Amino acid sequence: MGRKVTLATCSLNQWALDFDGNLERILKSIEVAKSRGAKYRLGPELEICGYGCGDHFYESDTLLHSFQVLQSLLESPSTQNIICDVGMPIMHHNVRYNCRVLFLNRKILLIRPKMLMANNGNYRELRWFSPWNKLRQVEEYFLPRMLQEVTGQDTVPFGDCVLSTKDTCIGSEICAELWHPRSPHIDMSLDGVEIFTNSSASHHELRKADLRVDLIKAATRKSGGIYLYANQKGCDGDRLYYDGCAMLAINGDIVARGGQFSLDDVEVVTATFDLEDVRSYRGETCHPHLVSPSILPCHRVKVDFSLSGDDDVYLPTHQPITWQFHTPEEEISLGPACWLWDYLRRSGQAGFLVPLSGGVDSSSTACIVYSMCVLVCRAVHDGSNQVLEDLHRVVSDASYCPQEPRELCGRVFTTCYMDSENSSEDTHNRAKELANQIGSTHLTINIELAVKGMLGIFSMVTGKWPSFRANGGSARENLALQNIQARIRMVLAYLFAQLSLWAQGRPGGLLVLGSANVDESLTGYFTKYDCSSADINPIGGISKTDLKSFLHYCTDHFQLPSLRGILAAPPTAELEPLTDGQVSQTDETDMGMTYAELSVMGRLRKISKCGPYSMFCKLIHTWKETLSPMQVALTVKHFFRRYSVNRHKMTTITPSYHAESYSPDDNRFDLRPFLYNTRWSLQFRCIDDQVSKMEEGEA
Repeated sequence: MGRKVTLATCSLNQWALDFDGNLERILKSIEVAKSRGAKYRLGPELEICGYGCGDHFYESDTLLHSFQVLQSLLESPSTQNIICDVGMPIMHHNVRYNCRVLFLNRKILLIRPKMLMANNGNYRELRWFSPWNKLRQVEEYFLPRMLQEVTGQDTVPFGDCVLSTKDTCIGSEICAELWHPRSPHIDMSLDGVEIFTNSSASHHELRKADLRVDLIKAATRKSGGIYLYANQKGCDGDRLYYDGCAMLAINGDIVARGGQFSLDDVEVVTATFDLEDVRSYRGETCHPHLVSPSILPCHRVKVDFSLSGDDDVYLPTHQPITWQFHTPEEEISLGPACWLWDYLRRSGQAGFLVPLSGGVDSSSTACIVYSMCVLVCRAVHDGSNQVLEDLHRVVSDASYCPQEPRELCGRVFTTCYMDSENSSEDTHNRAKELANQIGSTHLTINIELAVKGMLGIFSMVTGKWPSFRANGGSARENLALQNIQARIRMVLAYLFAQLSLWAQGRPGGLLVLGSANVDESLTGYFTKYDCSSADINPIGGISKTDLKSFLHYCTDHFQLPSLRGILAAPPTAELEPLTDGQVSQTDETDMGMTYAELSVMGRLRKISKCGPYSMFCKLIHTWKETLSPMQVALTVKHFFRRYSVNRHKMTTITPSYHAESYSPDDNRFDLRPFLYNTRWSLQFRCIDDQVSKMEEGEA
């Protein structure tokens, strides 16, 4: 009697609406799974069309092309003699569902629609899909004609059902259902389902990987079972990076896993399990008749197929492994770097340009690009033909093969220091040293001529010439003079991105990278349409505190000693006049709060859902050792004034890599007004009343 099964899951770098490419990657994963002896292959959520289609899910074309890909899969010789589990959108009774389609040997076995939707944070599934609310109910789904001709079937089961093979039973979960307090695997396990599958499109977020692993381990620790987890990987067309981590577990232990960050488009993970291990585990711990007599039995769809073989005594099973998690600094080094590579190769551009100021933020962006070059060189040296072919398209040279990261950096990365009369020699030297150490093509551009030209136009029209505050000017003049420098830098960045390769006689253009961090975005501490305005921003979802830690990591890991001077210098915009040749303007003085305080208040605002009064009530305890209640009140009020006055800037902020759960991204993650009553009259009055009561109590 067969008792051992080999199962396959995978991470695929799918791209929204790239139906041909998605089909190719799905087929490759199936072929790899079969070559390793697997009889069941699981893929990511909505892998046929790509998860990030957005409002394209409304289009009938998306459904049509998904069925065309499914038809190709059914007809392919690669999909024979293996149960294939793929994801796609399907309309049933004029309602769209996010579905899994299980098929074997040109026959569709069942269609399982998603029951619990992801509808928070970055996810808006209820905008496009309806949940299947009919627990344990199955209906007939009439196949489109193109599939009827392939399968010979008119209808197939559609609904909350499981697949019963000759040797075991398989039940599906889809992404968010694992994270729900009423996860389907709980009741399925009590009804004898032994193998659970989860197809996901789960994005990377700093310090999140362990939560995912813990959930999967817990799913089978309580009541036994085998758990397969598949996930999308890479950038499929928006701000998210899906971070793979395909894995297989049994009875609470992970036995096989894929990488979290990789440039490979297809990664297949397989493992062999002994079904008797599940049955023995449950024999002691799982007694469904004692739990709840009201549990409805699963609707079982039977298939004349076995996952196990007849003679598997000598087939070894996989043993538990220890998951080594990346540090946050490693995550920053790897996640945004992979996201940048996907964006670069899929955008058809020839490289990146970043204005390098010699500060922490732009240096972090530069180090992430250098990390990308390290990953590309490593993949090429490891024999990845796919990465090498992509690189040939990027550099427009079919004979090019990178020898080391610095050399590649010089081909695909241009940095420029934009000098003004307010720039110091120190930042100029720091930018130049870092560019030299990473190997980028470095330019020094003096912007004074452009600044004077713009002010000359203003003076010619108005008869006025504004002055900096240090030279007797007003606050309005001072801010306007800073803004014109920042905006000219943005214009010049795009000019050089478009034409610098042309000037060298090379084809293509460069993508402009931004370097505003999440804390500055939160309070609007940047000029609207300045160098924060770029094509994409790899650090826009990362805090200043984490970026500093990341640069410390890069100093040793990449051997970049110039970063020590950058980290030691106080953060500054260098937009106001120098004092005796030294920087007098600093970020934290300008903002009226420290980056550490900003990070705390940012998390309270978004993650803890705090308005001004609730934030004050929490911080009087958190900061009681350093600030009085009155000082806390002033800090909170200042934060919310800055936040609300500048919230309009988030409507035009550069698309950024999503890395933090307190990101203020206005696109879909942090939906707020951008015209506020910045007085916050009632909210601030509540804070003042509470401060008065506390002071009276102390008196």
